[in-house]
Amino acid sequence: MTTATVEGLTEARARELAREGKANAPVSGSGRTTARILRTTVFSFYNNTLFVIGFALLALGRYSDALVSVGLGIINAALAAFQELRAKRQLDRLQLLAREPVTVVRDGADRSVPPSEVVVGDLVRLRSGGQIVVDGPVVAGRLEADESLLTGESDPIAKAVGDPLLSGSSCSGGEGLQRAEDVGVDSHAGRLTIAAREDTTGLTPLQRRVDLVVRLLILLVLLMSGAILAQAALDGSTVLRFVQTSAVLSGLVPYGLFFLVAVAYAVGAARIGGRGALVQQTNAVEAISRVDVVCTDKTGTLTSGRLALVEVVPAGGDEAGARALLGTFARSVASTNATTTALAADTSLPGEPAEVLDEVEFRSSLRWSGITLADGTALVLGAPSTVRPALADAAVVSEDAVRRRTGEGLRVLVLARGEGALHDADGRPRLPRLRAVALVALADELREGVTDVLTGLAAEGVAVKVVSGDDPDTVAALARRASLDAPAMAGPALARLEGPDTDAFDEAVDTHGVFGRIAPEQKEQIVASLRRRGRQVAMVGDGVNDARALKRAQVGVAMRSGSPVTRDVADIVLLDDSFATLPPARTEGRRIIAGVGSSMYLFLSRVATQMLVILTVTLLGLGFPYTPTQVGLTLFTVGVPTFFLTLWARPKPPDDDLLASLARFVIPVGVLTAGYATAIYAYLYRRIADGFTGTPFPQAITLFEQYTGLTYGVDADFVEASATLGAQSAMSVFVSSTAIVLILLLEPPHRIFTAWAPVSSDRRPTWLALGLFAAFAVVLVVPATREYFGLTAPDPPVVEIPAIALVLWFVTLSVALRYRVLERVLGLRPRPAPMAPTTP
Repeated sequence: MTTATVEGLTEARARELAREGKANAPVSGSGRTTARILRTTVFSFYNNTLFVIGFALLALGRYSDALVSVGLGIINAALAAFQELRAKRQLDRLQLLAREPVTVVRDGADRSVPPSEVVVGDLVRLRSGGQIVVDGPVVAGRLEADESLLTGESDPIAKAVGDPLLSGSSCSGGEGLQRAEDVGVDSHAGRLTIAAREDTTGLTPLQRRVDLVVRLLILLVLLMSGAILAQAALDGSTVLRFVQTSAVLSGLVPYGLFFLVAVAYAVGAARIGGRGALVQQTNAVEAISRVDVVCTDKTGTLTSGRLALVEVVPAGGDEAGARALLGTFARSVASTNATTTALAADTSLPGEPAEVLDEVEFRSSLRWSGITLADGTALVLGAPSTVRPALADAAVVSEDAVRRRTGEGLRVLVLARGEGALHDADGRPRLPRLRAVALVALADELREGVTDVLTGLAAEGVAVKVVSGDDPDTVAALARRASLDAPAMAGPALARLEGPDTDAFDEAVDTHGVFGRIAPEQKEQIVASLRRRGRQVAMVGDGVNDARALKRAQVGVAMRSGSPVTRDVADIVLLDDSFATLPPARTEGRRIIAGVGSSMYLFLSRVATQMLVILTVTLLGLGFPYTPTQVGLTLFTVGVPTFFLTLWARPKPPDDDLLASLARFVIPVGVLTAGYATAIYAYLYRRIADGFTGTPFPQAITLFEQYTGLTYGVDADFVEASATLGAQSAMSVFVSSTAIVLILLLEPPHRIFTAWAPVSSDRRPTWLALGLFAAFAVVLVVPATREYFGLTAPDPPVVEIPAIALVLWFVTLSVALRYRVLERVLGLRPRPAPMAPTTP
């Protein structure tokens, strides 16, 4: 270890140590590089598949097919990359230490340098209000350190020669010299910064379910694609047909779900932002809705950090006189603190500023402050245990009176007056002989709306645990004021339960609701314990000591007025420092989950239908039933409604049985829709093919020559191409119509549609379905749009047959869903019948 004299290091030695890497260099960026983020988001397996097929279609001149195939891949890649790069920039700028210059002693003189130029062995001069930027002991002087941001301990801590100081704290009083021992990444602030920058972003339950569904579908598509493409190769299909088939098969993977979830999170974040909360991690919109435990600090979160006068108990019965002296004291001191500021602002206290001859400022080591007025009167305000020995009438300040008020979470002080100096002959503060004036009780001011929010959370089954560095009894008393009555436990007692067997520790965390004298690392351990028991945890805090716990929780919530580090690592920042923002955020999260869940019913029903149609038609030897542009109708008949259904969804508790519920709906819909669609396709395919084997109508020949670009009697595959196109058109009309009708089954406007869900009072989905029907009719009528989607004109067979099938399909599906045919066939417990009508 480098030693230092009272002259400090020399400039030459400081430069040499800096070259050796012993300077207080700021912590560098987070672990994930920009290149890695781009590689894992833009060039993911999903996107690479779409990109390869898209480029192949471009090379073959199929520009519209290529656009449909690769468009969603590009959108997904852009959204994912933007979100992760934004999170990286946020973590990279995170610094626990300020950048203001500090004073070091070099060559025997004070010199101002940036914090990054402090080296091991430097003597750092500390004064009141300055930040401590390195770790090391006090080597001269006496001072007080405010470590509240690091430890949660609200009272300043006296530091004498030899006592350690931690970077990230600040000097709240006194003056001294500190020797730098641990700097940069080795310092306390550096280690905290590294821990705070750790990328702990995880997937929410909804994201995991979407990812699981997509991976399963990819596996099914790969297996199905291998068989179909192998058959196409054996049949001698053209390269164009091979690539088109690949594009259709890859389009079966519902990549749009990722896009939908991202959009839903963004909309939810915007709505929550309007309520006073900034969402920094988009999936926190969902995560907050699943929270069943809220852990919160006390100071700065439950309380505003301000004090309020509760009671003045006069010692001699003269309350008016006691209040006047208290007001005069508070308005006369030059060195203010939280207590005197609160008293001076209290309009119930009379008294004007008076001339002060002498003053002793408050320090935690003294536990009192005092002033001497021009008439020689000394006024002292301090802790009862400190002031009582100097009182001539100590019995007035009874221990019972003090204990009763501290048990209620109040801060109790004694106002006393006397004659005599406040300093001894050596200039040290001393208490003269005093007489008690009044007992003064103050309370931490609860934030507005805290009580209502905690009551509301309890009504919803959400447990609240207060975790603080303050005294457990004080914290418990304040929690009771906020309507939270729970058993309390001290940090040292909790620490004794730590060990390889976590059961006792977890049980203590589970059964207690208030924790005091908790070290910063214990906050993280409490969150980890709750997560081990399967709880969904939100951690609310404002200090650096809360940062690691915020990152460990499923949702980290910070106050805007809190530490910059805490704000940077939080998933949600409460802009107005109000707990009242949490319930609306939970409601919005539940709306998002309900909306995405409804959208998954539509998405997966369409995918199941397409997969079964492709398999069945291929097995029948009737060609491939889709082109990439026809699959693009999914964006119109499924993508548009899912977007609006997500926006219009009503909030409801998350469905933990979502995948099973999806299966109960999607399997019957997919099987029945695919069955009717295949029948339509096979019937029209044979009808058109047989029509060209005899004596076809000249009008039919002309029309299909226009549709296919082939010539009857010249091109050998004219009949097959015509039959395929006609069958595809009728089937597309039917399948697109069923997708629109499914909206009415999910949001029924009338009892006739209540086979799956109860009647909804929200008529917007009904108008959406009618609008989609009208828009789809326009697509069929307008030649340009019809040609883009590879459809024929709406001739009678293309419209009439799907219309008849649609009615039969609706009746069959309603019976299957209403009477839970799938569950009965498989012997499963039937899903409960639709409940009474709901309101939006």
